[in-house]
Amino acid sequence: MNPLPYEQAFERIRAEYLEMPGMRLTPEQVRRLSGIESTVCRAVLDDLVRAKFLRRAPDGSYARWFDEGASQHHMASSGWSSRAVRSA
Repeated sequence: MNPLPYEQAFERIRAEYLEMPGMRLTPEQVRRLSGIESTVCRAVLDDLVRAKFLRRAPDGSYARWFDEGASQHHMASSGWSSRAVRSA
């Protein structure tokens, strides 16, 4: 398999999370699902967190970033803590 350029990897990972809003994956699971090289995958995940598209949970998994008002119930029921996420 040929490695994907960063831009294609970014769009592929972003699209996967848009298609499955409740998806919560570790970096290794994202890499396998997307077929993206580990270093590129990590860079994309970091950039999606900086863009506030994804959040990183204390367990190291990644899920969609929801606005604070709409997501309090979702975050509480899934074990997310906005305080923990902000410090991650």
